[in-house]
Amino acid sequence: MKELALHIARQLVDQPDKVDVTASEEGGVTRLMLKVAEEDKGKIIGKQGKVIKAIRAIVGVAAAKADKTVVLDVE
Repeated sequence: MKELALHIARQLVDQPDKVDVTASEEGGVTRLMLKVAEEDKGKIIGKQGKVIKAIRAIVGVAAAKADKTVVLDVE
């Protein structure tokens, strides 16, 4: 899931080299923290949060197929 979120985010931003995803495990739930350059946050979040919701949905489906639970946050 980490690689999927990283790949999607890098395709959307102007500075793909500044995209980073860190993962931590908490009680069976994997938490992914997505870090991007400050000027790219708007592109990742999108109007009314539509882009980040779509990324979360894609990562969530991939996680469900792997029988896991994933939470994606933007830092």
